[in-house]
Amino acid sequence: MIDQDVLERVLAAAVRTGADFAEVYAEDKRSTSVAFDDGRVEQVTSGRDRGAGIRVIKGDTTGFAHTADLTETGLAAAAEAAAAAASQGGGGARTVALTRSPVRTVSPIEQFPDNVRKADKVALMARMDDAARSAGAAIVQVSAAYGDSRKHMLVANTDGVFVTDEQVRTLVRITAVADGDSGMQTGYQSAGLTKGFELFREVNVEELARDAARMAITKLNARPAPSGSMQVVIKQGSGGVLFHEACGHGLEADLVAKGGSVYRGKQGELVASPLVTLVDDGTMTGEWGAFGYDDEGHPSQYNVLIQDGVLTDYMWDYLRARNEGRPRSGNGRRQSYQHLPMVRMTNTYVLNGTTEPDDIVRATGSGVYVAKLGGGSVNTASGDFVFGMTEAYLIEDGQITEPLREGNLIGNGPAVLRDIDMLGNDFAMGNPGTCGKDGQGVPVGDGQPTLRVKSLTIGGTAA
Repeated sequence: MIDQDVLERVLAAAVRTGADFAEVYAEDKRSTSVAFDDGRVEQVTSGRDRGAGIRVIKGDTTGFAHTADLTETGLAAAAEAAAAAASQGGGGARTVALTRSPVRTVSPIEQFPDNVRKADKVALMARMDDAARSAGAAIVQVSAAYGDSRKHMLVANTDGVFVTDEQVRTLVRITAVADGDSGMQTGYQSAGLTKGFELFREVNVEELARDAARMAITKLNARPAPSGSMQVVIKQGSGGVLFHEACGHGLEADLVAKGGSVYRGKQGELVASPLVTLVDDGTMTGEWGAFGYDDEGHPSQYNVLIQDGVLTDYMWDYLRARNEGRPRSGNGRRQSYQHLPMVRMTNTYVLNGTTEPDDIVRATGSGVYVAKLGGGSVNTASGDFVFGMTEAYLIEDGQITEPLREGNLIGNGPAVLRDIDMLGNDFAMGNPGTCGKDGQGVPVGDGQPTLRVKSLTIGGTAA
C-alpha cells in the first residue's frame, strides 16, 4: 500500500518536533454482505475502505489523525496534525530506519471469498432458508445473513517495526421464528472463521439452519425458567462469552490501570477454582479472533492469563506495556484505521478438564443446563454480570429434562470462577462474536468445555 521510503520519511517528520514515538497503521479492506429474508434477497452490498491512521506520542500525550489519502502528501499532512496534537514545541531531527518483518500466516486461505460469485453466496442463503422451513409448519419466519471481508494491513513505527498482514473472515447467520400457542419463539445459529469460502466445506449450512429452527420449535413447549440460586451446567462452547465478559475484560491492562478491574493488584493470587486455566490466544488457526500481527505490529501470541486458578498476567498493548515496563502480549487492536488501538481480547477460552460431560450432568441432582448463552452486560470494576439464556433445560435427578423459556444468569465473575467445581474434557469454541469497547468493535472468539458452577442465580419467571 505504501512504499518503505515514504513510510520512513513520514515517520521522521512525525517526530521532528521531539515526540517519543510515531506509528503509521494503514489498511485496505474489501467486504461483501448478503441479507436474505423470508425467501428473498433483501440486500447485497460490497464495499471498500482504505486509509491510514497516524499516532504520535510525546510523554503522556497522544496525538492521532487519519486520512483516506495514502499519497505521501496526504500521509505527511496527517502526521503533522498528529504531531501538533502531541506536542506544542521542541525541535530536532530523527532518522527512522524500518526493518520489514516476515509474513506470518496464522490462517492459510484456500478460496478467497472476493473471488466467489455473489450468486453463489446468495445460493447459500436460499439453502439455509429452505432447510429451516423444512423443520415444520411452525416456522413462520426465516432470516439469513452472509458476510466476508479481506483486509490487508500495514504497521510501521519509529522503533523500526514494519509488518504486513492479511486477514480473511467469512460468516453466516440464521434466525428462525416459530409460532405456537405460547406465542412466537426464536432460534439462532451462526458460524464464522478466519478462513475463506472453504468454510462451507467444514460447515453444513443446512444443519445450521435446521438447528436454529429446532431451537425455536422446542421453546414453543418450554416452561418458564425457575428463579433462585442453583447448580448450573454450561454446555461446551456455549459459555465462553461468560468468561469473555465476566473476567476477560477485567484482565485488559488499560482497565486495570484505570482502576476499572476487580482483578487489579491480584497477580499471583488464587482468583479461580484450581480447575481453571484461562488463555487468550491470537495464534489459534482459523478461529474468529486469529491474526498474524496485532494492529500495532506485534506478533499474535498464546497468553496464559489464569493458570490452575492463579492470576498470572494481564493482556497488554504498546502504551500500557511501555508505561509499566512490561512485554507486549499481541493484544493491541483497533476497529479500523480511523481508530486508536487499545487492549482487546482475541480468542479467549478455558482449557479442558478431565471429567466426562455426561458425568457432570449425572452428578447434578437438580439445576439448569445452559445449552446456549445470549448477550449480557458486566461491570468490570465489580465483576457483576447478567447474561441471557437463549437455550436452557431443567436438570432433574441427574437427567436433562424439560426445555425452559429464556431467562437470565445473574452472578459475579470472580465468584463464578471460584465456584466451578466440575470441568469437562470436551472443549469447543463457540460462535463468532464482535466485542464492543469504547465505541469500537473487533472480531473475537471464545470457548470452554462443559462445566458446572455450584451456585448461580437464575432470573426466571416461574412462580
